[in-house]
Amino acid sequence: MTAVSWLPISILLSSLVPGLLIFFLGEQRHGLRTLLNLAGAITKLILIGILIWGVSNEIVYEYRFILAPGMELVLHADALSVLFVTLSTVLWFVTTLYAIGYLEHSPHRSRFFGFFSLCVTATVGVAMSGNMLTFVFFYELLTLATYPLIVHRGTPEALRGGRIYLTYTLIGGAVLLAGVAWLRALAGPLDFTEAGILGDKIDLDPAHLSLIFALMIGGLGVKAALVPLHGWLPQAMIAPAPVSALLHAVAVVKAGAFGIIRVVYDVYGIEFAAELDLLLPLLILASFTIIYGSVRALFQDELKKRLAYSTVSQVSYIALGTAMFGPIASIGGIIHLVNQGLMKITLFFCAGNYAETLGIHHISEMRGVGRRMPWTTVAFTLGALGMIGVPPMAGFISKWYLGSGALASEHYWVIGILIASGLLNAAYFLPILYKAWFQQAAGYWPKEHHFGRFETHWMLLLPPVFTAIAALMAGLLAEAPYSILEWVRLIVYREYSQ
Repeated sequence: MTAVSWLPISILLSSLVPGLLIFFLGEQRHGLRTLLNLAGAITKLILIGILIWGVSNEIVYEYRFILAPGMELVLHADALSVLFVTLSTVLWFVTTLYAIGYLEHSPHRSRFFGFFSLCVTATVGVAMSGNMLTFVFFYELLTLATYPLIVHRGTPEALRGGRIYLTYTLIGGAVLLAGVAWLRALAGPLDFTEAGILGDKIDLDPAHLSLIFALMIGGLGVKAALVPLHGWLPQAMIAPAPVSALLHAVAVVKAGAFGIIRVVYDVYGIEFAAELDLLLPLLILASFTIIYGSVRALFQDELKKRLAYSTVSQVSYIALGTAMFGPIASIGGIIHLVNQGLMKITLFFCAGNYAETLGIHHISEMRGVGRRMPWTTVAFTLGALGMIGVPPMAGFISKWYLGSGALASEHYWVIGILIASGLLNAAYFLPILYKAWFQQAAGYWPKEHHFGRFETHWMLLLPPVFTAIAALMAGLLAEAPYSILEWVRLIVYREYSQ
């Protein structure tokens, strides 16, 4: 095995091995469990740093495992996979730190962190999949690894949320597998290729390809929370805050959105998909989801449910940019994969802090919370302003490129969708900020824990402050050398130059 093939499998094993070891630890082995968690996360960060350097220097990283003749599991690093795996790895480290503090006195911590590591392993596998077979394998592993996290508390509500999640995602996975198997039978091996693999297969029936595209986008749309396939997401909010952060910013919904990008760009090819008239239906569906999710968020008093419907809306910006045929819109969609992750994980961390420190679960309970928990509320404010699209936050960069892309591709009506979405985002986030900063507290909180000189446990406070600053810097330094935006431009121009 050469060093080039060694790196992708090592990145996968850096979370898989600690996760498997953690399953065998007793509940009282807190120190060893924390060491394994952080050692795995730090090791993965180091390996990702090597990967970024290598891909920047055009080194090919690939690992192949033959299952059967003509069937291979392939881990491959290209610019797009590096973007997603870096996001997953950085946010896994931050979420691990948060989860250690959040679950400090909870039962079943070894079970939780074991499946937590498996979930991240599956996400990394999705990110680094080199063909659709590998993608489907890790996509389904992600479903199975996430379910125990959703039902972790074991309450009737948690079990119900888990059943709904499993029903939606297993059906979605079966639909995706049907589409992949059908396309594999027609087109042969489905290795991801810049500009797609189907453009030169002119003998294939366009009607069949259109149906296969619908199956694949339908299967992926479950995890990407496209309406009407989004019903599991608000129900899964019964999970602990670290799991909610994982679902919305690192793993499940991002796996669905990432899969849509892969299918459009690297299976069908953006130009071939446009020739088959497959992009407009996806664009309309994404637009409807953006507005629907925002409208539903307006009427949620439970903070995590409002954030969940916000995710339904915000993740569809990724599909929106993908479905507009043009490099500028594509930049907006792909960079939102990162920007939304930074902003949304901040908001869920803050929601967890409010719940754990003061017992706040509803927006109506947030009056004056900014005075009691100023650092948490500053982080929440930055995340919320980013979601609205206020400059110079990261969300503004996404929306600027999406709007510019809509003009460049002559989808002028999309500008109206973006304006309406921005106004709705303001309508459901600004009242929260007003309550938190400008209204007087009721004089008591549902519960209150004190943590000495800190407003909450430092392991709960540091992660949202870090991710909020990262979301701010991603906007302020968007045009800096070696920025996320520069890397996304590299991805997009490779796709359109083939």
